[in-house]
Amino acid sequence: MEKRLIKKDALTGIIGKIAQEAVVFAPVKVEDNVLFKALEKGEEPFLTYANSKNAPKNHFFPRSEVMLRYTRTAKGVEFAGGQKEAEATVLFGVRPCDARSFVLLDLLFDQEKYKDPYYIDKRQKATIVALACVHPPYATCFCTSVDGHPLSADGADVLLTDLGEEFLAEFVTPKGEKLLKYFGDVKADAAAEAKKEAVAEQAAKEIKSHIPAREVKPIMDANFDSPFWNTIHQKCIACGTCTYLCPTCHCFDITDEMKRDDGRRLRNWDSCMYPMFTKETSGHNPRPTQRERWRQRAMHKFSYYPENFNAIACVGCGRCVMYCPVNLDIRKIVTDISKL
Repeated sequence: MEKRLIKKDALTGIIGKIAQEAVVFAPVKVEDNVLFKALEKGEEPFLTYANSKNAPKNHFFPRSEVMLRYTRTAKGVEFAGGQKEAEATVLFGVRPCDARSFVLLDLLFDQEKYKDPYYIDKRQKATIVALACVHPPYATCFCTSVDGHPLSADGADVLLTDLGEEFLAEFVTPKGEKLLKYFGDVKADAAAEAKKEAVAEQAAKEIKSHIPAREVKPIMDANFDSPFWNTIHQKCIACGTCTYLCPTCHCFDITDEMKRDDGRRLRNWDSCMYPMFTKETSGHNPRPTQRERWRQRAMHKFSYYPENFNAIACVGCGRCVMYCPVNLDIRKIVTDISKL
């Protein structure tokens, strides 16, 4: 693995050079929020941020995307592709928890048997430059409980670690090595390696929130009909905030829209928190209340996904905890279930 050292004040210039050859998505301050968005000409990223409010997964799995277009003609219906081929992009400054979410989404959208061409096209043409959390920003962070780490390189092509006066840049994949030309030629030495190890150890210690994420699966499976599920959902207002901000949630709906003879098929984000999500044409709804919907959310992340992919569908970013308007806390729910 190639490793380079770069001065901190050189980073903005590096991003500018990359932006001349590829579309760069990066964290940008928008009013009181930090959002991941495409950098406009001359716009600088906001890299001294804790984490973005929106997860950068929407680059690969957009909130709404056209799957195909069709036109009704005298000879029948003619179909056309819904979107143009993805551009080469660089996602710069992704936090390790969010970079790891891409690996978890790959397990679903890029399986051996089932492949999603819309997701895969964008994923293959994107390079991920992750920015390590040398000081985990929030009390709600719990990445170490779900197989992550503040300095994890999972899902990253390049990992940047702040060592004080400079960044250590590690080029994790061949895709990441294609960016070597932008990062100068100062190779990392043993001292930089040792400093990174110390930073990693300290960063892990700063994670104060821990949950029994791996241990809870068999307990959940044995308590599917437990009265416990009646205790957590009463104050949920089914707003969907937790699912829309989550880096790994991937529920969607497919709809057709027509105007005269022209139509398009859309894929839009949906949420298991919504009453209509599982309502069938007959009118029957197998998840008629928030009790069943909250059970589904918890079981999907900590039981079903581990069973199907041997991976927890949560990266411990804490967004769902921070932004829930009624203070539902997935950490407390998992911990309480583990005590059943």
